[in-house]
Amino acid sequence: MIISKNKIIESLFSVLILILFINTSFANNPVRIMLYGDSLMAGYGLAQNENLAEELNRNLQMNENTFSILNASISGNTSKNGLSRIDWSLGDNPDIVILCLGANDVLRGISPELTMANLDSIINKFIKNGSIVILAGMLSPENMGSEYQNKFDSIYPKLAKNYDLIFMPFLLEGVALDKKYLQSDYKHPNKLGIKIIASNLLPYVNEALTKI
Repeated sequence: MIISKNKIIESLFSVLILILFINTSFANNPVRIMLYGDSLMAGYGLAQNENLAEELNRNLQMNENTFSILNASISGNTSKNGLSRIDWSLGDNPDIVILCLGANDVLRGISPELTMANLDSIINKFIKNGSIVILAGMLSPENMGSEYQNKFDSIYPKLAKNYDLIFMPFLLEGVALDKKYLQSDYKHPNKLGIKIIASNLLPYVNEALTKI
């Protein structure tokens, strides 16, 4: 079958128009990624350009999509605080939510059952709003006792399984307990720790992007 030169040119032109349309669409409607957590993601003790939102944005620059990263994390928040403000946050209509709450629940000795119920409600609301949820887990320190530790640590894998979520088992993997990646309080990540967290998060974000 002979294809005319004009037909080939018309086909190439159509493809170029389609690519231009897709790129323009992404530029006008960037993927909205929301960080929903506490001081670990809010950027406590860090300069604005060193926080997780900024570092994650830098890591995502190699991706063909455009992004709008919303840092809806508030220092000191417990899971209850996160639940109390979620309806307001839903107004931003995030495409992807990176959820990590619970560290302050442990510090206050809040019942793991209550923490799980609060996180369950938060996840449910985000999913109903059309968001893809990446659940980043936390771990209880040993000084809380084995019973509390076992109950708390099981919260995140249970919720991830119940909702079939993208699951990052521990937000501070490779950072916790390592002084060179922590601020002087030995709790919050420094700028080097944030780089590790952002790098660890990237595969989970890329997985979420395939679901949009």
